[in-house]
Amino acid sequence: MLIKDSVVVVTGAGDGIGREVALALRSRGAHVVAADRNEAGLARTVELAGPDGPRLTTHVVDVTDDAAVSRLRDEALAAHGHVDAVVNIAGIIQRFVPVKDLSLDEIRRVMDVNFWGTVRMTTTFLPDLLERPAAAIVNVSSMGALAPVPGQSAYGASKAAVKLFTEGLYAELLGTNVRATTVFPGAIGTNIASNSGAATPGRHTDAASAGAKVTSPAEAGRQIADAVEKGPFRVLVGPDVRGLEKLSRLSPRRATEMIAKKMAALLA
Repeated sequence: MLIKDSVVVVTGAGDGIGREVALALRSRGAHVVAADRNEAGLARTVELAGPDGPRLTTHVVDVTDDAAVSRLRDEALAAHGHVDAVVNIAGIIQRFVPVKDLSLDEIRRVMDVNFWGTVRMTTTFLPDLLERPAAAIVNVSSMGALAPVPGQSAYGASKAAVKLFTEGLYAELLGTNVRATTVFPGAIGTNIASNSGAATPGRHTDAASAGAKVTSPAEAGRQIADAVEKGPFRVLVGPDVRGLEKLSRLSPRRATEMIAKKMAALLA
C-alpha cells in the first residue's frame, strides 16, 4: 500500500519503537493515529513530530480495555475519515524471574496487553481495513517467540501467540486487499522494562547486559514503516534475531540451551 496520504493507527506511540514508527510514517506522508496509555509520552511524540506535515492525532488508550479500543476506532474515523493500516506495538515484559516466582495475575497482565491487546485492535479495525483499496495489519511479536528466554517465559508465550495469530490472519486474508505482517524485533534500545514496571533495582536485565547487539528504535521504526508499505510475511529486525531465527529452525534445542547459558547470570 502507498504510505503517502494513508491513515495509520499505531499503538505504543508514546515511546520507544511505537514512537519511531509514528514519526517514520508521518515523515513519509501518512496521517497517524498515535495511541498510548501514557499521555505525557504522546505529547512528547507530538513535539518531536513538529507542527508541519500530515495530521497526527493522539489518543490515550489502554489496549486491555474493550470499550477504550472501540472508542479509539470511533475517534480515528471521526478525525480522519477512514483507516488504512494498524500497527500493533504496545507491549510489556514480565519481571525477570522464573515462572515459579510469577503470580498468575502477572502472567494474565502480560497476555492481556501483548496478545489480547493485539487481538482487540485487529478485530476492531479489520472490517474497516477490508473496505479499503489496500490495507495492512502489522503486529509486533518478538525474538522471544522464536526461542525461549529464561526469565521471560510468559512474555515469550504471549509473543508466540501474536506470531501464530498474525500468520493465521495472513493465510485467511490471502486474496483480499489486506496484508498481515509479523515483526520480530531483536534487542532494541528502549525503556520497555521501566515502562512495564518490570525493572529490578540494582540489576541490569537488558539485552546488552547479555551480550546482544542492540538495534536503535529509529532503525526498528524505519523497518516497520517499510513493512506497512510492502506487506511482507515477516520482518526480522536486528542481526541477533536473524541469527537466532536460523538456529532455532535448524536446532531448536541448541538455540534454547545457548540462550539459557547466556542469560543464566541475569537470573542468579
